[in-house]
Amino acid sequence: MKLKKLLIGVALAQCIGGAAMAQDLSLEEIVAGKVITTKSIGAMNWLNDGERYSRLEKNNETGGTDVVAYRAKDDAREVIIPSSMLIDRETGKPIGVRSITWSADNKKVLIYNNTRRVWRYDTRGDYWVLDRETGALRQLGKGRPEASLMFAKFSPDGTRVAYVSENNIYVEEVASGNIRQLTSDGSETIVNGTFDWVYEEEFSCRDGFRWSPDGRYIAYWQSDTEGTGVFDIINNVDSLYPTILHFPYPKAGTTNSAVKVGYVPADGGSTTWVNIPGDPRNNYIPRMDFIPESNELFIQQMNRQQNTNKVWIVALGESEPKNIFTDQDAAWLDTNDNIIWLKDNQYFTWESERSGWRHLYRVSRDGQEIVPITQGDFDYIQHVGTDVEKGITYFIASPDNYTQRYLYSAKLFGNGEVTRLSPMDQAGQHRYNMSPTGRWAVHTYSNAVTPPVIDMVSFPKHKSVRVIEDNAEAKAQYQALGLQPKEFVKTKSGDLTLDAYMIKPKDFDPSKKYPVIIEVYGEPASSTVQDVWAGGDLWNQYMANQGYIVVSIDNRGANCPRGREWRKCIYGEVGTFASQDQARGIQDLARQYAFIDASRIGITGWSGGGSQTLNCMFRYPEVFHTGIAIAFVADQRTYDTIYQERYMNTPQENPDGYRKGSPITYVEGLKGNLLLIHGTGDDNVHYQNCELLVNKLVEHGKMFSQLSYPMRSHGIYERPGTTLHLRMSMAKYWLEHLPAGGK
Repeated sequence: MKLKKLLIGVALAQCIGGAAMAQDLSLEEIVAGKVITTKSIGAMNWLNDGERYSRLEKNNETGGTDVVAYRAKDDAREVIIPSSMLIDRETGKPIGVRSITWSADNKKVLIYNNTRRVWRYDTRGDYWVLDRETGALRQLGKGRPEASLMFAKFSPDGTRVAYVSENNIYVEEVASGNIRQLTSDGSETIVNGTFDWVYEEEFSCRDGFRWSPDGRYIAYWQSDTEGTGVFDIINNVDSLYPTILHFPYPKAGTTNSAVKVGYVPADGGSTTWVNIPGDPRNNYIPRMDFIPESNELFIQQMNRQQNTNKVWIVALGESEPKNIFTDQDAAWLDTNDNIIWLKDNQYFTWESERSGWRHLYRVSRDGQEIVPITQGDFDYIQHVGTDVEKGITYFIASPDNYTQRYLYSAKLFGNGEVTRLSPMDQAGQHRYNMSPTGRWAVHTYSNAVTPPVIDMVSFPKHKSVRVIEDNAEAKAQYQALGLQPKEFVKTKSGDLTLDAYMIKPKDFDPSKKYPVIIEVYGEPASSTVQDVWAGGDLWNQYMANQGYIVVSIDNRGANCPRGREWRKCIYGEVGTFASQDQARGIQDLARQYAFIDASRIGITGWSGGGSQTLNCMFRYPEVFHTGIAIAFVADQRTYDTIYQERYMNTPQENPDGYRKGSPITYVEGLKGNLLLIHGTGDDNVHYQNCELLVNKLVEHGKMFSQLSYPMRSHGIYERPGTTLHLRMSMAKYWLEHLPAGGK
């Protein structure tokens, strides 16, 4: 049946008693992104001089893509690579451009196109190299299978390009096209220069090799997946007989891949493996890079519990590393990114929670001197940039409002004092794409009711030079809808104060009582209560306008800048404190606001939020009456080693924690209405979770509804019609099982 312009509306409302309906928001148009048009600057690359950035722009005359440079100080525009230079000489047609990478001298550029998705991202495809001076354009990897190249990178001098293809590393000369294969043992189980599923998902590792600063060597990771449990996904929809996707996936407490690092001459030769102590299957190497302008590798090694991070240095020509620094925590540590080397590599920067708050430290090369660069009762949230010449580092923090984000600066060799730079009259969240020199940044400001305003700012004074995009049209479109703005409020879980938000119906009447739909996540990876533009929150606004109060609460353990104790008090107890805080939080909101109907409380969430939805429905059935759980973990033992063990240790060491945190333990408690939604092709949280839970619910005689999407992944968006069908189904379930409207 072809779907016409849809308002989930009058028929459903009448059959359940005439709930108030939205008149202006069409679910079909929301899903299609047609309600509010928000513009962005798009993909941009700062050039090495730090004074210009490049963007990709369509050339309407040629149908191809121009690479255009903009000067930061005055917006002077220059087409530095016209689309006429990006023509395939064999076909005479423009080549596609997914992204570009510049050589160090900006004289050559790599063009990435014809991409393929590998797990989360399009990291496999074709690469072309363009010499801007000669105009020569040539595809790399001739003779290799189509779209098989990954992570192509120029050598420091720009004369060669290294890339991965079918789990082996190659180096190709730009001028001649000669290809040299550096590794030959790559296979289905030996992975060179890239990573297995779990490293990509949980450590954000995909590009697995590095050029040495002198271009003589390539350092790389190798993963041996032999012995790791293999998960199968059955595809029943794309052929007459089912096909099976096999991939290594280490579940909590099981065998990991063996991962090691080594280096090989770029001209070919044998690999020297770095002899880092410890079992390679029970330790991780999440980060490895060269110290700038040196022949030394800086390697981070985490133990399996992820509560100890050992920093090693090894020089090329050697295989025995030296442990220069060790960081530890009683709970867990996160990977340390954005390392900046100072004073001719005598010091490096390091993020740590050793004071009870996350801060940036300056660590001496011998590990003996650890000095705070930032200090105070607030969290250092994110690195933005560094002006090494002026000795200033820029970072995001929000000491006074955990839902917001602002830019601060500190001296690299100062006394720990910090200075706020984001404008005081712009409450909300600020993001920055800073130039390599720290002199300029593209600044994006927004809040829950303000679409992004993008401008160019200069440093160190954070002076706005000009507006790049004000999104006035998007703001007018949003205001014309006449929606109730998202309100940020406080609620209580015992003596603990929690951040929350609520969205009310467009025709809200404070004298009536309304049902509530809670949007929950609740796990350590993220938070939901954010004062940032989210496209107008149109799905939540749509549901609010059906006659609901939409609420979200950040429970203990959510990734909020509230200090170490807030985040890590849930160690070994993921799932238990979260559902308790959600139950207490909504009960406290009902006490504060008479318009909340405590007899009509619904809850929904995706992934970890789906797990929390189940825990809430099963453990607090007197509070939560209807739930929709999407792509959920039912049994924590089924999820991957790196994520689950980071917060819970292994099932062998913490069996009671896994039992208490897993929703499947409490299915007997279900009393309300429950809808389970899962994609059968979910490689992240496996459909196995849905089947395990269904099996247990049936065993205990519990009634529920279920919606499975064939061969959709964790995001449940692939294939025509999926997103609209999902949202229609959710809206229908709410309206039928959680009576809408004020009473």
